[in-house]
Amino acid sequence: MDFTLSPEIDDYRRRVRAFVDEHVMPLEDDPNLRDEHDMILEEALVPVRAKAKAEGLWCFQMPKKRGGQEVGIVGMAACYEEMGRSIFGPVAFNCMAPDDGNMMVLEKTLPEDKKDRWLQPIVDGTVRSSFVMTEPMPGGGSDPSAMLTTAEKKGDRWIINGDKWFITGGEGAKVYILIAKTSDDPRKGLTAFLFDADDKGWSIERRIPIMGPEEHGGHCELRFDGLEIPDEHRLLNVGDGLKVTQMRLGTARLTHCMRWLGMAKRAMEIAADYVTKRESFGMTLAEHEGVQWMLGEAAADIHLGRLLTMHAAWKLDQGDFARKEVSMAKIHVADTLHKAIDTAIQLCGARGYSKDTPLEWMYRYARQARLVDGASEVHKMVLSRTFLNEGMDFWSWG
Repeated sequence: MDFTLSPEIDDYRRRVRAFVDEHVMPLEDDPNLRDEHDMILEEALVPVRAKAKAEGLWCFQMPKKRGGQEVGIVGMAACYEEMGRSIFGPVAFNCMAPDDGNMMVLEKTLPEDKKDRWLQPIVDGTVRSSFVMTEPMPGGGSDPSAMLTTAEKKGDRWIINGDKWFITGGEGAKVYILIAKTSDDPRKGLTAFLFDADDKGWSIERRIPIMGPEEHGGHCELRFDGLEIPDEHRLLNVGDGLKVTQMRLGTARLTHCMRWLGMAKRAMEIAADYVTKRESFGMTLAEHEGVQWMLGEAAADIHLGRLLTMHAAWKLDQGDFARKEVSMAKIHVADTLHKAIDTAIQLCGARGYSKDTPLEWMYRYARQARLVDGASEVHKMVLSRTFLNEGMDFWSWG
């Protein structure tokens, strides 16, 4: 692939970078703009999101006819990396999980006559959404075939019973995508549905406390006790739930990597600014060989992550599922995010450990990277299985 960005994409990238510097990063410094979960207050986002929309920097993943920028996956990789430099960047452009992945899968799977109802409000930023799949033990997690939440057909409606947990954005969402078991078929036993927050027969049992800062809506435990969903609110065919999940998670896993690379780069920016000014033993920290090794190693790992991510993005743009490429990027970038932030904290010393910089926020956030959208070990299993099936073709240039 050619790594040169088109003039249009590079212009978007530069504009996103400038917007983040001017309008988003200043929001990081005011603790009064954060909620009790260490995320920016939703009302504080309203003016900055309006600016982003007015400047044509809104919903890069969506078609232009829906108010997005339609830049393709490679274009998203370039732009998401830039917005990821701020801890509040992606949400300012309506490119933050879980809405990001939910919009993409609804755009692909919904009939046109249903998009205004379910998709457009998420695109407009007037409502939030949630993807409801993971279950408490012994239910489905990385192995969706273990799912226990059931959908039973009665007439023209489906009756949902079961429990879900760690549902990102679950509190305060309006649109929910639910994956439930409709048969015992190992490949075609799951089906995807849409339901509305106002529907009866379900509840949020609790918002699960977590170690790091939380996305809006947190990570919730949900209970379904007779929720009725009309058959017309089913996504694709009965038994296509795993397909919907794969359609959503493939690109969504990669968009995580795009944003994480921006955060890793920001950590190194903070570290570089400090070590070039702070003096120790008659010279700046940046002049010490040990510091140079730390900076160089982290910088190289970030660039490797960018190459893996861009290659996967390019393959997705060609219509390939890019499963092994996405898995490789997910493993490496998740590790790199933690390494870059840890390196930056070490180089900044006590200041890095304090709340005078966003590094401690990033550090707590980064630990989830090796877990969300498939633990690193699961992705390594995918790579192993693919290698054993493909042999030397695993490294094909095709």
